[in-house]
Order: sequence, then structure tokens, then C-alpha cells
Amino acid sequence: MRKLVLLALVGLGAQLVDGSLGMAYGVTSTTLLLAIGTNPAAASATVHLAEIGTTLASGTAHWRFGNVDWPVVFKVGLPGALGAFAGATFLANLSTDTAKPVMALILFALGLYVLARFTVRGLRTDRLGQPLRKRFLSPLGLFAGFVDATGGGGWGPVGTPALLASGRLEPRKVIGSIDTSEFLVSVAASIGFLVALGSQGVNFGWVAALLIGGLIAAPIAAWLVRHVPPRILGSAVGGLILVTNARTLLKSDWLDASDTTRYVVYAALYALWAAAVSYSWRAYRKEQTIPAHEERPAAAASA
Repeated sequence: MRKLVLLALVGLGAQLVDGSLGMAYGVTSTTLLLAIGTNPAAASATVHLAEIGTTLASGTAHWRFGNVDWPVVFKVGLPGALGAFAGATFLANLSTDTAKPVMALILFALGLYVLARFTVRGLRTDRLGQPLRKRFLSPLGLFAGFVDATGGGGWGPVGTPALLASGRLEPRKVIGSIDTSEFLVSVAASIGFLVALGSQGVNFGWVAALLIGGLIAAPIAAWLVRHVPPRILGSAVGGLILVTNARTLLKSDWLDASDTTRYVVYAALYALWAAAVSYSWRAYRKEQTIPAHEERPAAAASA
């Protein structure tokens, strides 16, 4: 029972972050499931089954708050579904011993990307309103969907920064559109896992717990996206993902690091995490002190 309550709280927290930032529900939830010893394919399947409900609720809430660009949803979401089905099939056919460090490495790389992206870089607005073309969105969706299924998360960490970096869609609509299109990705990935695995290793009680937490958080997150500074939240979540997956990698057969090495790496990652959050907080406060008529485009977007 305690584990189910914990999973529900994780689902709630992860969805609050995901709905506010456009990423990290899958990465955060899968990281926890791996940490408690879940088979990698079963962990990703569990998270994607829960995401069918959370992404539907999140997409509906974002739509009601006017945060969704529907052409972008379908242009990125349909190729994403194809990539997710392929990724689910690929992961299901890897052995557990191989899959666990592979997934941890993917999650670690995504965490590093999220940390760097939201700590260091601003968002451009000089292209705002220009169309996002299918030749950009389709390959992006295909790649992000594959990474999402194989890594247990990645649709947001790949898709959201790419759309934000284009500068063609305002941040709240980037987040709302990525969250809404993730419904298609979650359905396709879940079908892929169920076809390849059946229900083997999938704990439907865990699915329900993650789902309940996510459903509670979805409408709150859609409202928060207008108010929470994504820069600070991105730094905090990126650091959490790095530290958690570093543990899996250092203990894997790939590295089999000594206790001393692990503690040194943990200390360095915690220091990096604290410095990133501190830097993001100072940068955000500095941006708030710039008068509106002097505000730089990058600062305005990242605030």
C-alpha cells in the first residue's frame, strides 16, 4: 500500500512538472521504477499505459486554456506514434541485463540535456508566428517517439526544446501541443509493448497509482504553465534525472565502479545540480528586474 501511495505521489509530481514544462513525466516515473528493480521494458510499458490517461487529461486541460496548436499536434504526433511503436518493439526484444544500462544511459543523456538547456540557454522570439513545417516536425516526431519508448521517456525532452529553439511558437503553446500529441505516442507505445510482451511484468496497480496522481495534477499543471518559470523547474528536474540514473550506470556491469568512485561522482553531480538551480534562480530574478521596454527577447521567453 505504501508503494502505491508513493507511486501516486510520483505521478502527481511528475505530471505537475510535465504539464508545466512540457517534459519529464516519463523520464521521472521510469527512473523511479528502474530504481526499485523493475524490468526496463515493463517499466516503460507501465509508464506509457498510465500516460494514455494522463496525456488525455493534460491535453484536454491545455486545450481549454488555449495552449494547443492542433496542426502541430498532428504533424509531430502521428510520426511520433510510428517511432514509439518501433521503439517499444525494439526494447521488448532486448535482454534485461542489456536493457537496464541502455535505458539508464538514455535517461542520463536526456537529463543532462534538460539541465543544460534550461540552465544556460534562453529562448528566441524573433521568429514567433512563422509556420512550423512538416519536413521539420515529421523527423522530429519519429525520432522523439523512438527515444520515448526505448528510454521510458523522451518525447518532451526531445520535442519541447526543439520547438522552443525554433522560436516559431510561443512557449505555452509548445508545451500544450507536445503534451497533447503525447497521447498518440503513449497509445502506440503501449500497443507495441503489449504486442511484444503481453502483460508480462506490467503491474496494473502501479499503472493505476501513476494514473491517479497524474489525473489530479493535469489541470493544475495546465494552469501553472502560465506562471511557473520553466528555467528553474528545468534545472531542478534535469539534476534529479542525472543523479538517479548515474547510480544505475555506476553499478552496472558496464562500469562496476568502486564505492569511492561512485561517491566522488555523486558529489560532483550534486554540486552541479545545486549550482545549476542557483544559477537559474539568479538569472530568473535578474530577468525580472529588466524594465519591460528594455527586456531582451531571450530573457522574455525564458522567464
